[in-house]
Amino acid sequence: MTPSPFHGIFSSFGSPEWDRNAAPTGTAVKPVAEESAPARQSGVGQIAVDIYEQESYYIIRAPLAGVKLSDLDIEVDDKVLTIRGKRTVPDTIPRDQYYLQECFWGEFSRSVTLPCIIDPKRVKATFNRDCILKVLVPKEEKVKVVRISEGG
Repeated sequence: MTPSPFHGIFSSFGSPEWDRNAAPTGTAVKPVAEESAPARQSGVGQIAVDIYEQESYYIIRAPLAGVKLSDLDIEVDDKVLTIRGKRTVPDTIPRDQYYLQECFWGEFSRSVTLPCIIDPKRVKATFNRDCILKVLVPKEEKVKVVRISEGG
């Protein structure tokens, strides 16, 4: 298996505290009133992404159920691509009526550092009817080295 160009560049959820606070499989879930995940403490959630490469692109794919295209923003800064948005609660259910609330509603942000400088003019994005965001980032073009010799 060849090493990934992303090895060590980003973590799956961005914080070691996230993993410590996650409930192991088969354990009880904390009550709704007790919110210890870093995303909820800061008020901004994170989204899950898949990142893979295909031909001459790095592709970032994110399922964003409950998000409208008008509520999405993609920002590029050097090697970092950031997806921001807002997931709006479709109805108003009083908090005390929930037995369990795991879905994050509100603003979210996810930044990914890629192994190359990103040209914002060349980034393409699609958002299909199944609410899957797909961002295509062209891999950097290899610069050919031309040797210049004296004389001749």
